[in-house]
Amino acid sequence: MPHHVIISIASNHSQHEKLAAARYELCQILDNPKFTTELWTEPMGRHKESLYLNQLVAASYEGTETGLNARLKQLEIKLGRTEQERRFGIVDIDLDLLLFDNDRLHLRDWERPYIQQLIKEL
Repeated sequence: MPHHVIISIASNHSQHEKLAAARYELCQILDNPKFTTELWTEPMGRHKESLYLNQLVAASYEGTETGLNARLKQLEIKLGRTEQERRFGIVDIDLDLLLFDNDRLHLRDWERPYIQQLIKEL
C-alpha cells in the first residue's frame, strides 16, 4: 500500500547542484513526486557561513518508514554528506522525512517559517 510522504531537502554548499542531484535521486525511489519551489534561508545554529537552499517534496512511497529513512541517509552519503564536514557547518545535502502518512516527524522543523511557506505549495 502506498504511503503519503513529505521530505525536506536542504543544502548550504553547491546548493543548486546538490538540490538537482537530490531531486533526480528522489524521483528514482518515490512515486508521483511533487516538488515545491526552492527557497533561500539564513543558517541557524552555531555555523552561519552559507545560506541554505530548501525545498519540499510530497510523494507516494511503497515501503516502510524505517526503510525510507535508511534510503534517505544512503542518498545523503551518495551525494557527498560527511559527518566531518557537518561539524564545520558544511551540509552538502540534508534529507529529512517530515511526514509519513499521518505521522509528523521532526516536529520543530514544522514550526520553521520556510517549512510553513513551502508546505502551502503542496
